[in-house]
Parts: sequence; C-alpha cells; structure tokens
Amino acid sequence: MTHTASNLPAHRLARIVLTVFVLTFLGARILVLMIMTRRVPDLYAHFHGTHVHHLNYGIFLLSIVGAWLLFARPHGRILHLAAGVYGVGLALTFDEFGMWLHLGGPYWQRASFDAVVIIAALLGLLAVSPSIKGFAPRHVVATAGLVLALGIFGYLLKDGFRYAGEKYGPRLRQIELHAPQ
Repeated sequence: MTHTASNLPAHRLARIVLTVFVLTFLGARILVLMIMTRRVPDLYAHFHGTHVHHLNYGIFLLSIVGAWLLFARPHGRILHLAAGVYGVGLALTFDEFGMWLHLGGPYWQRASFDAVVIIAALLGLLAVSPSIKGFAPRHVVATAGLVLALGIFGYLLKDGFRYAGEKYGPRLRQIELHAPQ
C-alpha cells in the first residue's frame, strides 16, 4: 500500500477526494440548473460585466492546495482537509471542462460530463486498488478485464447519451438562453 509523507494510506486520501469531488460536481450542476431556471437568485459572480465561471474558483483552489501541499507539507487531519479542498477544486474545474475546449460554448457540454466521469472512475480505482508494488498477476488480469468491460459499456452507452442529448438537449439550450447572464 502506498503511503504519503504523513504515513496515511493513499487510498484513504483518494476516497476523500472522490467523495468531495462527486458531491461538489452534483451540487454545482444542481445549483447552476436552479439559477438558470430562476428557482434561486442569480448567484453568479461578475467582474466588470464578465461572468466568472466556477472553473476559475476551481483553478484557484487547485493552485492554493498544490502550493500548500508542496510548501507546508500538512499531515494528519490537515492532510484530510487538503484532500477535501483538492476534490472541490477538481470538481469545479472539470465541471466546465468543455469550456476549456470551446470557449464561450454552452454550459451543458458533453465533454465536461465525460471528463468528470473519467476522473471519478480514476479516483475510484485509486481508492480501492492496491499500490503498483502490490500488484500480482491476478490484479493485472482483473484491471485489463475491467478496462475492457468499461470500454464495452462506454461504447454501448454512447447511443443512450445520443438519445438523451436529442431528447433533453433542446430544453437545456432553451434554459441556458433565458438564464441570467
């Protein structure tokens, strides 16, 4: 099992990051939808008339926690806090991953969802897998089988996402057009 400088198992930190990542992503998506449908007040931050997207908050959080981990080298409960802050920053940043690729594009881009699913899957693997040093041949076979199964599942899921995009995409675009800017 890989240990951090504070002798905490890496998988324990990965579980914290994964949990906070998923909860933050879901919270951000729900909040944005509620703002866009005007169920809650416009909470968007604006700077000189420019909407500040939440990926910017994520970038700042990732920068701060990265510097904190490098220079302060926290341990114990403080390291758990750093893992939680990292999960928040990661979720806020990758929730708008599609905007990295298509600046000015719509919020509901498939690329953002795909990035979040991939990161959650990788964090899930880190959270439950043994360290690379502890990999036995059976772990390699199980990992290869899992990757193959995920590939097949992703291929089959593609049609479901296309259907969902055709069915719900126009409504989401309408919500976005009439949402607070």
